[in-house]
Amino acid sequence: MARPYVGAALIAMHPAPSLIVFTTLSGAGFGLMIWLGLAPMDGEIWVAAVFSLIALGLASGGLLASLAHLGRPERAWKALSQWRSSWLSREGILAILTVGLFSLYAGLWVASGRPAPIVGGLASAAAFATVVSTAMIYASLKSIPRWHSPWTPAVFVTSALAGGALLSGQVLAALFLTAGLALIQVAAWRWGDGAFARAGSSRSTATGLAGRGEVRQLEPPHTGSNYLLREMVHVVGRRHSRRLRVIALVLVAGLPLTFGLLFTVGHGLGALLVVSHLTGVVILRWLFFAEAEHVVGLYYGAR
Repeated sequence: MARPYVGAALIAMHPAPSLIVFTTLSGAGFGLMIWLGLAPMDGEIWVAAVFSLIALGLASGGLLASLAHLGRPERAWKALSQWRSSWLSREGILAILTVGLFSLYAGLWVASGRPAPIVGGLASAAAFATVVSTAMIYASLKSIPRWHSPWTPAVFVTSALAGGALLSGQVLAALFLTAGLALIQVAAWRWGDGAFARAGSSRSTATGLAGRGEVRQLEPPHTGSNYLLREMVHVVGRRHSRRLRVIALVLVAGLPLTFGLLFTVGHGLGALLVVSHLTGVVILRWLFFAEAEHVVGLYYGAR
């Protein structure tokens, strides 16, 4: 049966684990590529090799996780042909280009003992463009008002840069970026919480009968489960959502800022801060999907 709307809950999108893993890992991986390309680490060649492999592993792992959300993963290559109109297609092309450029950069770095600035700059630019493309997949969707704003790419880009800075040991930059991410995320929540109401979507506007009074349904659209209910109609309690927001901010920015300012960040503490930050990003991504109200929810009792 269709689930009713209740005032203490949002009927929003179902947070698919594959998309949460994809956006978290790929963001961190491409963010690390940006920093390694622009500000390569000092030290032995094995350090460059290890961190390059971490960047490639995170980015590739995230991209592979995204395939799990496709109905026919073996046909994923066909999406690359729609680059003129699809941000998903552009993201796929840019991701392949980025991995190739960064692999060349890492190989030259390890083989010669010093980074190649031009190739590194190109890899960084491609990684940045890939993150923006990922964000624009969601920001371009008018059917989800919470996502359809400049705040979505701002959050994705800042998150990737902050995670990459933490992973690459850029402590000062990481502190500024994690603080910036927290502020941008709070602003995005404040804007997004009223986005659906501002959009003015209703059953009346959907049917073109807005000038003739309120449109009411005599029967629910479906009597059982279906794809729309599984993917786009998810109930999340408002109190539960607020609690998770606080936890996410503490993990993604609060702990890194506190320990980064009070202590010297060595390898051990740095690793713990990376884990804290990425755990917080996972929660942010869960909320990103769980709080996103799709207009199709109107047909299942939302609003």
